[in-house]
This record gives sequence, C-alpha cells and structure tokens, in this order.
Amino acid sequence: MRNKAVFTCQNCGYQAPKWLGRCPDCNNWNSFVEEDFSGQRRPQEGERQSLYTEEPVLLKDVEVKESSRLKTDIKELDRVLGGGIVAGSVVLIGGDPGIGKSTISLQVSNQLTKAGHTVLYVSGEESVKQTKLRANRLGTHDRGSLYIVSQTDLSLIVQYIRKLKPDAVIIDSIQVIFEPSISSSPGSVSQVRECAGILTQLAKSTNTPVFIIGHVTKEGNLAGPRVLEHIVDTVLYFEGDRFSVYRILRAVKNRFGSTNEIGVFEMGSAGLAEVKNPSEIFLSERPKDISGSVVSSVLEGSRPLLVEIQALVSKSSFGYARRRSQGFDFTRLSLLIAVLEKRIGLRLELEDIFINIAGGIKIEDPACDLGVCASIASAFLDNTVMSDTVVLGEVGLAGEIRSISQILLRINEAEKLGFKHCVIPRNNFKNLHYKGALSILPVEHLKEALDILASKTRASVKSGAR
Repeated sequence: MRNKAVFTCQNCGYQAPKWLGRCPDCNNWNSFVEEDFSGQRRPQEGERQSLYTEEPVLLKDVEVKESSRLKTDIKELDRVLGGGIVAGSVVLIGGDPGIGKSTISLQVSNQLTKAGHTVLYVSGEESVKQTKLRANRLGTHDRGSLYIVSQTDLSLIVQYIRKLKPDAVIIDSIQVIFEPSISSSPGSVSQVRECAGILTQLAKSTNTPVFIIGHVTKEGNLAGPRVLEHIVDTVLYFEGDRFSVYRILRAVKNRFGSTNEIGVFEMGSAGLAEVKNPSEIFLSERPKDISGSVVSSVLEGSRPLLVEIQALVSKSSFGYARRRSQGFDFTRLSLLIAVLEKRIGLRLELEDIFINIAGGIKIEDPACDLGVCASIASAFLDNTVMSDTVVLGEVGLAGEIRSISQILLRINEAEKLGFKHCVIPRNNFKNLHYKGALSILPVEHLKEALDILASKTRASVKSGAR
C-alpha cells in the first residue's frame, strides 16, 4: 500500500498535499506539519456508534433540574461556570505554563470528593507518585473516591471511565493524549481533534462532566486547532502574569452560563485561594499623590470592579513616538490619544505613552475611556488626580462623554471602598436615583471632565496648605 502523507496546519487544521509557508485559511506562518497516514485505521461503524446510547425523545418530556449541577464549593469557579458543573458538559481550561491549570483541577477533585463524588484524574504528564506529592502540597485529603492514573492511551482511558463510572473526569492534558487508530503523533491536529471528539461523545452518552486541560501557544492562543473550542461546551482561560500572585479565570465560551463573569484567585503555597473583594486587592498597592494614576470601574458580568489605570508620558528620544498598553486595547488607546490631541489640544505627537492596568486584569469596558484619558493628561501635565475620586464614562470621537451601563452598581462599589467623588456622564446623572454620601460630578465633554479634575486637585492642595 502506498504511503499517504499530508501537511496539516497546527492552528486551524487546514490540509494540503505539500508544505506551505503560510496557511491560506488562517494566514499563520510556518504552521504546517507533515503527518503520515500510512496504516491509519478508520474506526468501524459499530465502534463509532457504541458511544451513542440514547434514543430521540420529545423536548417536552425532558426534565431538567437545577440540582443536576455539581457544586465545587469554590465560589469563584462556580460563578464562572454559571452556578456549577453541568452533568455531561465538557470544560476546556487553558492558560500559560505554571499559571494554575493543574492546581485548580486538583482542587476541584478534592472538593468534589469531599462532597461524596467519585473523580477520575488522568495525568498524562506526571506519574502517579508525582501527582500524589502535588496533592499533599495542596492539602488534598484521601477519602477513597479520587482515582489517579498516569495514562496517555485514549482507548484505555475510555475503558477506565466505563469501568469506574466516575461523577467527573479530569484530563491533564489533551496535548499528550493519543488515539491508537490515528498514526500521527500526540499533540497534532488530528490527534487533538479526534481525542476531544471522542471524550465529548463519551461525556454526553454517560452524562459525565469532563475537564480538559489545554496548553497555549506563545501568542496566548490555545494550542491545537481552533475547532477544539467549538467541540467543547465551556472554555476557561487563566489570565495574569504567572510571576504575580493573582490569577483571573475568565469564561471565553459557556453554553450553560454567562461569558462575562470572572473569578479572581490568589496563588499561594497551598494552591489557589479565592479573593473575596477583588477591587480592594487591585487598589491595595496604589501609590498616593502620583501623576498618571486614576481609578475607574469595569463591569465583569454582574460584578463591578475598581481598577487602577496607570499612565506614563515621557519625551521620545527617537523620531517615532512609542505607544504601549498592558491590559487595555491598543487600538482604543490610539483613538483616545487622537481625541486628546484634536479636541483638547495636548501635544502628544512626540511623547512616548505607556498604559498599564494594575493587577494584571484585561479590560474591554468602554466605561474606562475617561479614566484612560484622565491618566494620560495627568501624566503629561504632571498633575495628580485626587486619590478619592473615581472616573467613569465612554469617550466619543467628538470628545463627548457618553452614558454607560449599570452606573448605580459602580457608584455603590466606589462608596463601599471609601471614595468620596465620582465623575460620571451627564446623561447617566439625569436618571440616577442615588441617595448615598458620594459626591456625584456629572460631565458632558472631555474638556469639562479634565477641568473638574484639575480644579478638585488645586482645591485639595490649597486646603492642605492651610
């Protein structure tokens, strides 16, 4: 039989008969890998259909109970999942190496066994003894219902699942698992796609939730084909610097809950600990009386978070001014800089501008636009913004301050943390029913907002001098 080899893109799964430098489907460079399909055995019809055991039923006859969700007792994780683990769901956990994917998986196993559930933990990258050492470090208690196996053969893993019938399965990680019927190496597009498909079918047929850990590429995307994210039910990403103690778990996709919720954790020697008040953590190390530091509010799902926006503006020593942002969209930053130049008259064309969202969080909420503009103006003019002021509002191209959503939740969070002033859009102020002690400062234009912040700062300096 003649050997058949194809070149497969490791990012999107596109196949070509010869090597290509650039994928015509996803436009990635150097992503094609040769895969040999000689001796590949297609699963027989009976083998493929053996995973499907249910018959079609009427929708009106299907009973769904909220109690069918498994609670992990890790409130931050349960919130991101939409209230718990749905039976038969497949959850994909991604993130940088060392950020806490295996740690959170082992902690979930411990919490589920504590509640009397049986868990099968498949470790393809560690031996059973190594997993035991990590479990001891995390304080996992052996209750006789947590099974650990070091295995990479998917056919054997399926046999273990059918034999033990666990309440939850954890695969660590999908890149090392292989299906014997596929001749390509583990981690290839064919292997990852086939293994994920089989595990998903098994989860649906046995009503067993499956957690899959996936590696990420140097660009921060999930390694393997993008189709992997479409196969699973939920995709969770860990954000944050692995050298920092704080981790943010975000739902990128969730068929059984909202994708706007986040969970905040603190990495310690005993694993990941929940952060009860993330706003207080993000502002705990905020410097006082420093230009370029402004506090704004970002809405993550139903939870308002106060974040510190830091800006640094310095004269460029080259002919081309640099623009850098950490945690804030670069395109949005360029737009706001253009508004400051055109509508306010700040000469920023020869200035290097750097923006950082303290705490490692990434924000996409347009309510932080005014805070970014205020921090840039503060750093450029070397004027401090009062530390007890929260700045909220979306900035338009004409410099107008547009209304934002859930303004009352943001104001209440600011008052809870001891802030005294809050700059908000005037349109939000018209329909605002707030009777708290916070001083509300409505603004309509970017220049008006910057003038108010500057006058408040000067008044504070004068009162302090007296």
